[in-house]
Amino acid sequence: MTEQEKTTGGVTRRDMLRLMTAGGAAMAGGGWIGTASRAFAAPAPKKGGSIRVAYDTSSTADTLDPAKASTGSDYIRCFTFYSSLTTLDGTLTPQMNLARSVESRDGRVWMIKLRPGVTFHDGKSLTPADVVFSLMRHKDPNTASKIKVLAEQFTEAKQTGPDEVTLTLDSANADLPVILATPQLVIVKAGSTNFTTAVGTGPYRLKSFKPGVSTVGVRNESYWKTGAGPYLDQIELIGISDDAARVNALLAGDVHLINSVNPRQTRRISSTTGYAMKETKSGLYTDLIMRRDNPLTGNPDFVQGMKFLFDREQLRSAVFQGYAVVGNDQPIQPGHRYFNASLPQRPYDPDKAKFHFQKAGAVGIALPPMYATTDANGSIEMAELLQQAGAKIGVNLSVNRVPSDGYWSNHWMKHPLGFGNVNPRASADVLFSQFFKSNAPWNESGWNSPKFDQLLAAARSETDEAKRKQMYGDMQVIVSEQCGIGIPAFLSFLDAYDTRLQGLGSIPTGAMMGGAFAEYVWWNA
Repeated sequence: MTEQEKTTGGVTRRDMLRLMTAGGAAMAGGGWIGTASRAFAAPAPKKGGSIRVAYDTSSTADTLDPAKASTGSDYIRCFTFYSSLTTLDGTLTPQMNLARSVESRDGRVWMIKLRPGVTFHDGKSLTPADVVFSLMRHKDPNTASKIKVLAEQFTEAKQTGPDEVTLTLDSANADLPVILATPQLVIVKAGSTNFTTAVGTGPYRLKSFKPGVSTVGVRNESYWKTGAGPYLDQIELIGISDDAARVNALLAGDVHLINSVNPRQTRRISSTTGYAMKETKSGLYTDLIMRRDNPLTGNPDFVQGMKFLFDREQLRSAVFQGYAVVGNDQPIQPGHRYFNASLPQRPYDPDKAKFHFQKAGAVGIALPPMYATTDANGSIEMAELLQQAGAKIGVNLSVNRVPSDGYWSNHWMKHPLGFGNVNPRASADVLFSQFFKSNAPWNESGWNSPKFDQLLAAARSETDEAKRKQMYGDMQVIVSEQCGIGIPAFLSFLDAYDTRLQGLGSIPTGAMMGGAFAEYVWWNA
């Protein structure tokens, strides 16, 4: 909820929840055009043209099953071939999409009205049964959904009208309209078990898919939105994990849009005629993971030592060239409405670091190596700076540089010391639920805090905005002080593109408009 959703002017909070319909969704309900399309569509777009897009993550684990999606390139496939009930605009305000309204009187029971006339790629009409199946399949252990922990709050989903689904939660959650924009929650056909053809309602149809190699989509001429995108005839998505190779491919004309530009390459791109940068400030972070299942890295003093060893300002300016803001070892970035500004900033303090390392018995011994990869933005440089800082106080840190290909399946969360790379979530509840709740599959450090879990559940159902903010603030304190995660900075997304590609905007949930660029961009050759 926003500040406007408190009790004001004689309107009760319950009334505001009922009227909220996802923070402006009622206004969007009369037609499909929401904030995102107006903000991102360039003047006089036209149809035609094909582009190649290079993303930094690609492996044989690439998937077309939304429930299995776990990387930025997977999220692009979600939004290219499927559609979500709601979408997020450039201010992370939910807008209506397949849903024409999402309403609740109490934050617990939600009525989802579906847009009529929507068809899947195979001509089948969208029905409430498709929505019920798409939401509830994430609860089935056999689905192995990456957001199972998020879907656990879905108590029941059922058809309550020809175009209506009623979704009941286990407790009130005012963030549901935001949550419904999660990439994994795009709508699939009821009963689907085979996703090799990616039959959805999205702006593009699947032409070919070779995991780890290429994904090709062609314009869906029967797309349910009229008078706008998709514009391109074809989009091909490929993986180029090496930062320099990705930039070289762009400047050579082999691809037309890339993500995850190394900040050191931004001047080269901007100074080359016909190419430009797109910076999106965000809650993206690369984090140091200290696993609790290892006696040393799980030692609270070792964790504190590593956190004091981060020279955050040096990282911000030298590693990320200023395209970042300093972090404080918790995942809510400055500027977020729930950011706890009263939490003292942890400084770079080698003396305190050495004190804690000595208590942990970590001085003068061989320590587990830090696993780093180019695929976790800046992790190699971060590890090297930690290694250098540690050497000055007798802490023998080493860096194990591993290829980006397969990093997330072979190394992430599998070593005592490693790095993660977490894309922003529009909802604080989603972020905390996916990465910090004790039983979350992406609980990177493997920590367990009953108090944190209790606060998370309480905040989700708290409709008083001030109380909710206080709960999220308390959770940030717990994570910063106790969790085996170090978050030294929040990074901007840096995309680069051929300036003939028009309509590219910013959605702070991820690179390339949070993965949703395909619907909005067009080619001006």
